[in-house]
Amino acid sequence: MSQLTHINAAGEAHMVDVSAKAETVREARAEAFVTMRSETLAMIVDGKHHKGDVFATARIAGIQAAKRTWELIPLCHPLLLSKVEIPRRAAPGASRVRR
Repeated sequence: MSQLTHINAAGEAHMVDVSAKAETVREARAEAFVTMRSETLAMIVDGKHHKGDVFATARIAGIQAAKRTWELIPLCHPLLLSKVEIPRRAAPGASRVRR
């Protein structure tokens, strides 16, 4: 197995220089299921929630999470994202939303 570049001889973690590294195309996927009462889901899908467009808020939160991933993962360099998609699929029969 190859040696980890971000661990020095003393076993201490440090940030490595990646400036000479070639740009690569990568794709990541994540999903979550939010289960709720069917009445609540219907209200959200119909856009009748008293706090506004719940799906728009969730979409913005997901985009912000992708943009700030490098701040949450130790020793991760800033990520140059070219696209972030946050699809949603409501499943009223199952009383849940898939993100």
